[in-house]
Amino acid sequence: MRILTRYILGEVVSHALIGAAVFTFVLFTRDLGRILELVVRNSAPLPSVAEVFFFTVPVALTYTIPMGVLVGILIGLSRLAADSEITAMRASGLGVWTFLRVISIFVVVAWLLALGNSVYLAPRSLAALGQLEDNLKGSQASFEVQPRVFYEGFPKIILYVQDVKGMSGGALWKGVFLADLSDPSDPRISLARQGLLVSQGTDTLDLHLINGSTHEIPDPKNPDQYQISTFQTTDIPLQIPTTQNGQEHEPTSLSEVKVADLLRSARTGDPTTRRWNLIEYHRRLALPTACLVLALVGIPLGLSSKKGGKSSGFVLTILLVFVYYSVSLIGVSFARQGHLSPAAGVWLADLVFLVGGLFLLWQSERRPIEFAGFRLWFKGFKTSRLKTSKLSQWMGRSSSLSPGLPALQNNGNVPRRERRDRLARGMSLPKRWFNLRFPTILDDYVLRGFALFFSMIVAAFLLLLLVFTLFELLSDILRNQISPLTVGEYLLNVAPYFLYSTTPLSMLLAVLVTFGLLQRSNEITAIKATGISLYRVVVPVLIASILVAGVLFLSDQLYLPYTNKRQDALRNQIKGKPAQTYLRPDRKWIFGQHSDIYYYQFFDPDRDVFGGLSIFQFDPHTFQITHRIAADRAHWSSAMGRWVYEQGWERTLNGSANENYRKFDVATFPELSEAPAYFKKEIKQSSEMSYEELRRYIHDLEQSGFDVVRLRVQLQKKIAYPLITLVMAVLAIPFALSAGKRSAVAGVATAIGIGVVYWTINGLFEAMGNLSQLPPAVAAWSPDLVFGCIGGYLILRMPT
Repeated sequence: MRILTRYILGEVVSHALIGAAVFTFVLFTRDLGRILELVVRNSAPLPSVAEVFFFTVPVALTYTIPMGVLVGILIGLSRLAADSEITAMRASGLGVWTFLRVISIFVVVAWLLALGNSVYLAPRSLAALGQLEDNLKGSQASFEVQPRVFYEGFPKIILYVQDVKGMSGGALWKGVFLADLSDPSDPRISLARQGLLVSQGTDTLDLHLINGSTHEIPDPKNPDQYQISTFQTTDIPLQIPTTQNGQEHEPTSLSEVKVADLLRSARTGDPTTRRWNLIEYHRRLALPTACLVLALVGIPLGLSSKKGGKSSGFVLTILLVFVYYSVSLIGVSFARQGHLSPAAGVWLADLVFLVGGLFLLWQSERRPIEFAGFRLWFKGFKTSRLKTSKLSQWMGRSSSLSPGLPALQNNGNVPRRERRDRLARGMSLPKRWFNLRFPTILDDYVLRGFALFFSMIVAAFLLLLLVFTLFELLSDILRNQISPLTVGEYLLNVAPYFLYSTTPLSMLLAVLVTFGLLQRSNEITAIKATGISLYRVVVPVLIASILVAGVLFLSDQLYLPYTNKRQDALRNQIKGKPAQTYLRPDRKWIFGQHSDIYYYQFFDPDRDVFGGLSIFQFDPHTFQITHRIAADRAHWSSAMGRWVYEQGWERTLNGSANENYRKFDVATFPELSEAPAYFKKEIKQSSEMSYEELRRYIHDLEQSGFDVVRLRVQLQKKIAYPLITLVMAVLAIPFALSAGKRSAVAGVATAIGIGVVYWTINGLFEAMGNLSQLPPAVAAWSPDLVFGCIGGYLILRMPT
């Protein structure tokens, strides 16, 4: 019994550890780029960067430990059931309750770890992370301002920076334009060649400007009076914005509160505070308890999964996790809205799965649970394996091969050489492409297995990220009363980005698992025995990876720019934040085509009419205002092909001197050539542009003398990133085929190691390119070339 206990636990625990590690790594990749950029730009001490890493992991473990438990149970038991080991154990007298007692050892340990993490470690990690971010806020604030984008993060301040240069401890801004909107009708303008943002405490920053000037009109009704103050250096205090919508305490901050403080607030606070605190308290207990209830459901399902093996276990994991977290979200939503008590709402999913698990245990003890519909889903994949029986026309059963091989039956007294020749010819009997021997029966067999694993892994990663994102935004959704349609639209628009981001890692795992299982079941040995080279075996997967890379590239050109823009706007709406200027159709600050800035209080896009318009023209080299125009109204004249300005004034400046000033009733300015369409288009970020759009945008900025290094890196990444799928396939093949008899778990562990190394180096090179420490092409392509060459070298060294 001890041997069986260790054997069952070994099978379950190994898959659980790998599953939890993979899920945690996928969640952690969201913050990997931010951490690596902290390292590269040297804006935070190395110990602080390490703390950011370690404080981020416990939050992910809150969700990934229960998922790892379910993965371990379902995949482990499904593998035992598929190999008829469960049948042999039950025939020897082991019942369902015996399996429950054995696996409960692992489940209880996992529950205790998850409970300790949820109750003690995760809240303290979040609190420490928040404190660390406050300490780093001053040094990181200068990096939040993007070049050539009007930044509205500071109260009543509009900030525009031409270029941002990284330096130790912060960023150096070049070409600073600052508008103080205390009086929106007459903003106070400050310009400087350079600027530094210096922290003066947790809530205050000082903007240190160098070599600039300040422009203001003391009396807006009398524009004749115009003051210009020049300075070598000056400091402008900026207030760090507090929480949005005037909320002093966001509900999400409760995740940082200790359990004792939650219970104390629940006893003494008002009804709303009491409900929020009780929800958070029960949530910290309910999420770890998912280990127990998911195990109750997973054990009978895993014991009854005889046909699908690990594949059916993986699919069941996806479905059960989706159902559990969906019910959990519904219950928490009802609790926060007051439709259910905090305890009932938070524990709803656990109660549903507890009842379902007990019923399934009782049912499986009487007779195995049938998966008629579920098995039909796998029929196509299983049929592809049965197609190998066609090989029996040419090849007999070899006693030297493992019984795990596909059915290769005897075919009379045909000589072995002739059988091999006919086998090779037979593999090309299906449809051909341009008279090429592709795809053959073997190609079809490999591709079906690869496609199955690839689709399952992609679906699992997508589900994980969507669930984690939804839990992350739940408090904001309820606090800001966001409709379910808006939330659904956001998830639909963010899903393509998640697919685009996780596809390379999915490719790596799918290739490792596919060829790892073929190698472990001796099917690779059988293929090599027929005289077929391993190079020929891997061709279909390499072709599939190239096609996937092409799909990623096309989606980044045709679809992702629109969904990225939309999901960014919807996320700001859910978070209760004002949309950034560059995403607003009614934005009031626009950078013109010829070193001029437009500011207006009203714009009618249908009639092409401005109201309260101000225009600032400046010298891009000295960054001083040379010409300023103000008008009460301006309209577009199609006949003249220019704007007609009404009731305003213009002023020509030379440094601090007023060279010319005049008022006008009606005037036109030929140098202001921006057509109405220019003010109606939205300025996009690199993720919101296709390759050609970004290339033209970079060309336009270069002509204006702007630094476009960061954008050039992103331009190269638009081609280099999709090709990561091919690199991952090339790198995974030799590791999978050299695994020998090791299990698929070893292949997944290898995938995690490769993924960690690759994504770390890839993010590091990209951050170095963004900070001009590497040429853009080198930063974007080096990881692909280096790892591709390593994979190609390992493939060439394989015994074929």
